[in-house]
Amino acid sequence: MSPMKLCVPGERLCSTEDCIPGTGTYLRHGYIFASLAGYVLRKNEGEELPVISVVRETEAQLLPDVGAIVTCKVTSINPRFAKVHILYVGSTPLKDRFRGTIRKEDVRATEKDKVETYKSFRPGDIVLAKVISLGDVQSNYLLTTAENELGVVVAHSEAGAQMVPISWCEMQCPRTHAKEFRKVARVQPEYLQA
Repeated sequence: MSPMKLCVPGERLCSTEDCIPGTGTYLRHGYIFASLAGYVLRKNEGEELPVISVVRETEAQLLPDVGAIVTCKVTSINPRFAKVHILYVGSTPLKDRFRGTIRKEDVRATEKDKVETYKSFRPGDIVLAKVISLGDVQSNYLLTTAENELGVVVAHSEAGAQMVPISWCEMQCPRTHAKEFRKVARVQPEYLQA
């Protein structure tokens, strides 16, 4: 996805032959101009020409949606759930802080009754999860890690070293060789960086 183009009021965006004017734009002498500072959006809404509009930064804010893969940081755990802060939706960083909860029964798909939260996550872990329910102002987003590709992707040992996954349920400190339990994500090749 290409980054959104910024524009200022009075900036010529395109010809009326290329687009239909939308919100945040005006028409003059066969051209469409921006009427406010913001991001340029082009949408095909069933017409033969796309609709061009300008939205402010607050309107362009991305929100976690049901089914979205999010990257989050574990803030606290208890026997019933882990509390997290959602940092990214897909690969897009969030401007605002959203809270999430991973319940004990949503940690993995099998043997849900045998899950122990402290053997799955620790505060400070970076976790890939999927949104299963939307939150509101008071409550949190409900998240799940019940897929092989979801779970802990980055964890640090008590010695402070970044741990290495050795199985789907264990990570090892490269410095002390101590093993710790985690619900480890099987990282997909497209997420690996050289």
